[in-house]
Amino acid sequence: MIDAMTTASGDFDLTMDELRAVAHYVAKSAEGVYPFFAEVCPDDPRPRAAIDAAWQFINGARRSNLQRMTSLDAHRAAREAPTEAARLAARAAGDAASAAYLHPIAQGRQVGHILRAAACTARIRELTNDDPLAGASAIEDARRRATPVLIDVLNRYPEFPRGWSRVEQLMSVLDSSLRTSR
Repeated sequence: MIDAMTTASGDFDLTMDELRAVAHYVAKSAEGVYPFFAEVCPDDPRPRAAIDAAWQFINGARRSNLQRMTSLDAHRAAREAPTEAARLAARAAGDAASAAYLHPIAQGRQVGHILRAAACTARIRELTNDDPLAGASAIEDARRRATPVLIDVLNRYPEFPRGWSRVEQLMSVLDSSLRTSR
């Protein structure tokens, strides 16, 4: 049985298996950079709770208010974090939890919910490494981690619109590279 999610405003279907594949991709990025948050905010459990909620969904639990609430809490933690790396790490954690609720709406901004955590990872590498190619290396790592299911889902959306922030620029680079890797 295929467990499909269809909304009245949706432009296409996303199955629970596809949402889990997207959430897995995002959660892997968030896991990798979570220490940058935990190091400067060791007493704030919100991003870790969001990552844990994402893994519950990825491992077969139904989508629930847990993913929604922990995502919002992690994004609040991001706004309160004292460093850019910590803010980006908390944001990636929030994105991991919210990936369970990716909207099937053909808008380029939805791509951010798929790729922003990987772009945050690349930006953190730029901020924390002396290597000027650290961000590009992280984008390449994210490209290699993308599964055929993730790329199929991504290609249902229009390209992410080029933005002004460094994270948006990195997201655009990753988006383009994944679309041409088919």
